[in-house]
Amino acid sequence: MLRLLTAVFLIASPLAAWAAPVHIESPGKVLSVDITTDPDGRPSYQVSRHGTPVIAPSRLGFILVDAPKFERNLVLGTPTTRSFDETWKQPWGERRVIRNHYNELRVTLTEKIAPKRSFDVVFRVYDDGVGFRYAFPDQPQLKEVKISEELTEFNIADEATAWWNDGFGWNREEYLYHRTPIEEVGVAQTPLTLRTQAGLHLSIHEAALMDYAGMNLMRTEGRRLRAALTPGSGTFAKVERSAPFNTPWRTLQVGERAGDLVESSLILNLNEPNTLGDVSWFKPMKYVGVWWEMHLDKKTWASGPKHGATTANVMRHIDFAAKHHLGGVLVEGWNIGWDGDWFGNGQDFDFTKPYPDYDLVKLAAYAKSKGVHLIGHNETSANAAHYESQMDAAFTLYEKLGIDAIKTGYVSDAGQAKVISRDGQVHYGWHEGQDMVNHSQRVVDAAAKHHIAVDAHEPVKDTGLRRTYPNFVSREGSRGMEYNAWGNPGNPPEHEVNLVFTRLLAGPMDFTPGIFKMQTKPGSHVSTTLAKQLALYVTLYSPIQMAADLLDHYEANPKPFKFIEDVAVDWEETHVLNGEVGDFVTIARKQRGAEDWFLGSITDEQPRTLEAKLDFLTPGKRYTAQIYRDADDADWAKNPEAIAIESREVTSADTLTLRLAPGGGQAIRFKAL
Repeated sequence: MLRLLTAVFLIASPLAAWAAPVHIESPGKVLSVDITTDPDGRPSYQVSRHGTPVIAPSRLGFILVDAPKFERNLVLGTPTTRSFDETWKQPWGERRVIRNHYNELRVTLTEKIAPKRSFDVVFRVYDDGVGFRYAFPDQPQLKEVKISEELTEFNIADEATAWWNDGFGWNREEYLYHRTPIEEVGVAQTPLTLRTQAGLHLSIHEAALMDYAGMNLMRTEGRRLRAALTPGSGTFAKVERSAPFNTPWRTLQVGERAGDLVESSLILNLNEPNTLGDVSWFKPMKYVGVWWEMHLDKKTWASGPKHGATTANVMRHIDFAAKHHLGGVLVEGWNIGWDGDWFGNGQDFDFTKPYPDYDLVKLAAYAKSKGVHLIGHNETSANAAHYESQMDAAFTLYEKLGIDAIKTGYVSDAGQAKVISRDGQVHYGWHEGQDMVNHSQRVVDAAAKHHIAVDAHEPVKDTGLRRTYPNFVSREGSRGMEYNAWGNPGNPPEHEVNLVFTRLLAGPMDFTPGIFKMQTKPGSHVSTTLAKQLALYVTLYSPIQMAADLLDHYEANPKPFKFIEDVAVDWEETHVLNGEVGDFVTIARKQRGAEDWFLGSITDEQPRTLEAKLDFLTPGKRYTAQIYRDADDADWAKNPEAIAIESREVTSADTLTLRLAPGGGQAIRFKAL
């Protein structure tokens, strides 16, 4: 890994020489930040792009539980600035090499009156975005910081359309996205995506969420959004920390194109470098699983005559994975605890004891003999305390058996997680409260010690921690494929395009694509074409990708399944060729360690004709474009499984015309000749 290339520190002159506002620009002078205080000593910041405000003056500060609020009678101290430029490499990811180039401003805010408490605000300004966080120093006036609420604001300067979903809902993060004027936003989860009247694209999120409550956004008036921290457990403050400490970064990504948000590495760059060292034991992979058949009511998680996790059924999946060069097999419902009322309870789960019809030791050995990895499933029903009591024994067993990846689950209503709080007792808490954030970190830390990768469902949201802990490989954290089996309603045709420009900006998503039979159960269906299902392997990034449909459906359709066999899951480069939030997107990615490229293009309910220049291909090379497109009569509602498969020779000088059916897509493999 390449580390620090330049670091220049500039110390300002004494305070009296500094008049507000304090100013800093990005390395390319694209974005700038100004910090000031008003006559009452209230601090605020604003962000401009090429001199035009993007974030109008927005407040900073805190309300504390056991002390006066921290938001007025403050004076700016002596600022310090530095420049930083490094290039680092991801062990796996959307691109191999990432540049981290910013200018940083740190300024101390101190009360003018007793007890003269202080905190720092640190801004890192990139050409494509801004991150800022608070730093609480070790000070006798404030040893224990108990935060009721942040006063952090994002006051959007221009009229804008917002794509957002509801915060603090019973169903955690699993809601459809609203598309409204910003003035109609209620309480929103992050990332929240905006397109301004001037055409700028913005995303508000956070980075490096550790030992802190997750941030939501609440509109207070006009276009002003304020941080709304996730509640704590019981009667505790939303955040309790001992100084010194840093808060997570509050982030703003800025781009002229919607695709600029996808190509940005801001969230990753604001996280600390890899602390695990060599993580080559994790290999990005595709997998099948005992999963979709339960959602279709063909099998059950619980024991009994329809039990899905049987030795025979899993052996069939292992054989299929080996035959088609897929890396893993996920098995849900294998362990004791699925019988009876498990939803939101979880007390009966045993993460080391299988049902009698599931021979864990035999299957682990059989998978290994076939070059396939068993993926363990640990559904906790959000009983985090019960899970922690068994983690060490479970992970020790999995390591012994060669199970090096797990899918965790936290199914329960929001606010109903059972979590060990800071008093050492079990309390009900929220999925993104401070205690559950800490639980999530304990799981990842414990798994890393046993060389186990974690894919979390119903998770704490992604904030780029995969850079620091590369065994945290993927998460769910939004409405996935299973909603198309449940219906009432399923995911509409625009859903996956929305995800690219919202949820996926936070990090990889285990969406579980690859459904070939769109009619799922009576009254339920998948609102895409078959070609779009293939394109999702490129447009919805994850280093683990499930081939989610029944094996029978794949065996009956070997030609389209060939794309799933061939598509990569680890990438050298990623380019967004075109796209508009919620409407359409085309993404091209180069396979890491190979010369092949893959393209995915998807649309909403509207048919599209898009042009895709192939100038991302290596000049002078010839490629066979293996094209999986919507048939001429394809339509998500009327003829969703109609697909045409063809090939042609292309070079970087060519432009392809992509014709997408309503709810459709196109997937292409460019195989180097």
